Formats: sequence, structure tokens, C-alpha cells
Amino acid sequence: MDPADVEDLIESNLPESTANVTRARGKHDDDHLAATVVSPAFEGESLVDQHQLVYDALGDAMTTEIHALELTTETPEDA
Repeated sequence: MDPADVEDLIESNLPESTANVTRARGKHDDDHLAATVVSPAFEGESLVDQHQLVYDALGDAMTTEIHALELTTETPEDA
């Protein structure tokens, strides 16, 4: 899955979020991605819950098109 498509998926399903997605292991490894996601929805949430919000935003793509996701989550205040 293209990193830009993953960004769009996250941003469209997690309101007020900004996502920056890159290939985690180089440009030829399509299913290993790294993402930094900033969202006010993360405020007051545990790290596990923040990551779950991103996984929920990705839906089925997380189990079908994305093999691994290195995830960093931040609130707007932390970014």
C-alpha cells in the first residue's frame, strides 16, 4: 500500500489528525511502514489506546495490505 494512501486513510477516519507515513525499511519493502500521527483524539488516552485509534482508522488494511506499522502518536501539544 502506498504511504500516501495510508495517510489519507488515517486522516479521513481519525478526525482532525495529521499523518506522515513512510516506508520503514526502504522504498522496496511495500508492506512495512512507519507512521507519525498527530491528533487531539489522543489527549488523555493511553499509548495502547492511541495506537488502537490508528488501527481502527486503518480498518481491514491493517490485516490485508500492511504487514507491519512502526507507529508514533502525539497530541498537538506534544508535536
